[in-house]
Amino acid sequence: MKFIGIIPARYASTRFPAKPLAILGGKPVIQRVYEQVAGVLDDAYVATDDERIESVVKSFGGKVVMTSVHHKSGTDRCYEAYQKVGEGYDVIVNIQGDEPFIQRSQLEAIKSCFEDETTQIATLVKPFTVEDGFDALENVNSPKVVVNKQMQAMYFSRSIIPYQRNKEKKDWLANHTYYKHIGLYAYRASVLQEITALPQSTLELAESLEQLRWLENGYTIKVGVCDVETIGIDTREDLERAEAFLKNHKKMK
Repeated sequence: MKFIGIIPARYASTRFPAKPLAILGGKPVIQRVYEQVAGVLDDAYVATDDERIESVVKSFGGKVVMTSVHHKSGTDRCYEAYQKVGEGYDVIVNIQGDEPFIQRSQLEAIKSCFEDETTQIATLVKPFTVEDGFDALENVNSPKVVVNKQMQAMYFSRSIIPYQRNKEKKDWLANHTYYKHIGLYAYRASVLQEITALPQSTLELAESLEQLRWLENGYTIKVGVCDVETIGIDTREDLERAEAFLKNHKKMK
């Protein structure tokens, strides 16, 4: 199977404008994401709607494709980029443009989900640990995932699910394995075409989680488990944390 990585990167951001071009350890954030992905997948492209990002990607030798400014999601931008790059790939991997520390092990984990011929869409989770504490579990910015016996997603929620009716909340993490969603997706090419044509669903609008649209329309999402947690950059404060992380991990140059 051939895997192509698409990295959606927008210039406009309410919380952190020009985020892909922010400098982290002497390199633009988007360059760090691209370098972490290139070589692990068969090919990789940045998909952007801004000429400034396009110019920077070309300057470090990366591949880039210009896409519409009107996309409402990274999934839609991925599909347009895939169409422009051309066919010949079995699976499109959607890598967030603000994940400069994405690891090879995570990419390999999502690739392995497609060893099952029935996999339509794949994503990753990381188990919450007792050490994470209840506050981390309760954080609405960390969606939780409930899976079935075949490690397929049953539901994603910003709330804590399942609710343990007969246990104290302080004991919940010790009595059940909760999974934190890691926002990395991969889609078979034919499925990506189908899901980008779907209208927003009621569950998606309620939770503000795009993947619920796919579940609500009957698609299955295979879930891979990883033990790595990376630092996503949503704010300038996150960039400062990432800079500190980089200094403590010298091998990430």
